[in-house]
Amino acid sequence: MPGNLKDHVLVASARTFDDRESAANTCVVKLGLHIPALVDDMSDSAERAYTAWPDRLYVIDQDGRIAYKSKAGPFGFDPAAMVKVLQSVVPSDHRAS
Repeated sequence: MPGNLKDHVLVASARTFDDRESAANTCVVKLGLHIPALVDDMSDSAERAYTAWPDRLYVIDQDGRIAYKSKAGPFGFDPAAMVKVLQSVVPSDHRAS
């Protein structure tokens, strides 16, 4: 049973999409995430397509193209580089103030 005991998140491996969605919702709530969380299908199509394991950060531009892909995280994350790409991709009138 994989989990993150430090953050009090412990979930059983999903056997169905509903299990996976429930686990994702638990993580969003318990970890206090304030960003959209997407749930991959049971075949892990997104993980395979984007080599998202163990962790990756992506910026997808308005045309649906990958504008930024981090190195494997968390140690490969470069927040400053990601912010720079986000600033170039997100129109100024859509940025949070």
